[in-house]
Amino acid sequence: MKPKASRSKTILTKLVAVVILALLVVAAVKCANGASLANTAWSLLPPVIAIVLALITKEAYSALFIGVLVGSLFTCGFAPVATLDTILNDGLIAAISANAGIFLFLVLLGIIVALVNAAGGSAAFGRWAETHIKTHAGAQLATFVLGILIFIDDYFNCLTVGSVMRPVTDSHKISRPKLAYLIDATAAPVCMIAPISSWAAAVSSTAEGLDTGMSGIELFVKAIPYNLYSILTFVFILAIIAMKLDYGPMRKFEAKAAKGDLSALVEEAGESANPNGRVIDLILPVLALIVTCTIGMIYVGGFFGADMSGDPSFAGDFIGAFGNTNAFVGLPWGGIIALVLTVIYLVARKVLTFKEAMACVPKGFIAMVPPIIILTLAVSLKAMINALGADVYVYNLMYAASAWL
Repeated sequence: MKPKASRSKTILTKLVAVVILALLVVAAVKCANGASLANTAWSLLPPVIAIVLALITKEAYSALFIGVLVGSLFTCGFAPVATLDTILNDGLIAAISANAGIFLFLVLLGIIVALVNAAGGSAAFGRWAETHIKTHAGAQLATFVLGILIFIDDYFNCLTVGSVMRPVTDSHKISRPKLAYLIDATAAPVCMIAPISSWAAAVSSTAEGLDTGMSGIELFVKAIPYNLYSILTFVFILAIIAMKLDYGPMRKFEAKAAKGDLSALVEEAGESANPNGRVIDLILPVLALIVTCTIGMIYVGGFFGADMSGDPSFAGDFIGAFGNTNAFVGLPWGGIIALVLTVIYLVARKVLTFKEAMACVPKGFIAMVPPIIILTLAVSLKAMINALGADVYVYNLMYAASAWL
């Protein structure tokens, strides 16, 4: 017999499925009668469906794809061939093409993490931490601090901090869900307020289109004190560590961890790492990545002469060049140089052979497949929403609402 919670979830899932199907039938009838769903409340339904399904099923891939499918159906008036064409050409293919630079950067990050792990750099830091971190709270605080220091990209942050701190938190009986929370709650927020990060570059490039009288990166920096989500998340993490406060399901996971059950999803076989690795084998690649990505971004922005369009306006202007950069080019530019330097350093240190280093390439790629898939589907969903004119509908709605203020 199924547990009560499982039965409730099944009933809720079926109810949501019935509601979605009913809405699709209504939308199909409207389209059959010649009505357009663009610039109406219907344009908001695809992302709402994706979010609701993700929350219920705890599975992002199918939720996002269903959102893309519904958005394409609405865009094409439920014409099957046109819907498939829209999903492929305007959605998936366009998303991959537009974000190829970020995909390349993510793969480069994954390879660097695999190299550092195989060389024993992560394990060396873990051994150092085990001898210097003596308390349960100290292990959590160390996870938080390391997450703050690796601010170049949130995925790179998660991969690195997770592999480095997992042995430390395991030894102090911190549950895997708690470790996952600490890493995730630090990774994105620190990237959102770090001027040298993939987030800063992406946000500043978007802000360039706003009439603010300043560059995108200047606007980003000035907005940091108002990024309350990031700041308050850090405060909350420090508070729950200091107060030893756990609640809800997390309290149950921590109680089980205290008895030896860390609630790991699977039994890890454990990667073979060089026992001669040192902490410097972790620190140098990370520093190299930060330095080369910074140089790459200001190079693309025109700091050393001219930008990608040949404009020399930002030559010698660090802030201007950083605000003028294209993150989709600058980050891979720095990432590939950091990767080459990391391979040369680790092979020269004889902690990895060249063959072992090359074996890390597919491992790094595989590690980055999930974020690449999610990013592709998310951008595809955005394309469907834009095609439906959701932004126009929300603007008109807010403009009409402002008349009452």
